[in-house]
Amino acid sequence: MGDSVGRFGSRYGRKIRKRVLAVENRMRQDHPCPTCGRKAVRRTSTSIWECRKCGAKFAGGAYVPQTPTGRTAKRVITGLSEVDRNE
Repeated sequence: MGDSVGRFGSRYGRKIRKRVLAVENRMRQDHPCPTCGRKAVRRTSTSIWECRKCGAKFAGGAYVPQTPTGRTAKRVITGLSEVDRNE
């Protein structure tokens, strides 16, 4: 296992520790910025994300900047606004 889950020792079981490792690795990646598009977004605290290039700060998920539920909501809102424009 990775060093980040080594803090748990042999507690909680292998499967849970592997899952935590996967989540933490994904959280530490650089993510694309919704403003400038560059892969420079890092987590500054829980649910707060900041682009290191353009300085954009935004709220997102606790471990990833955009959650699956957030993507769905954005798609629905965009669809509704397009319907309003067409009427």
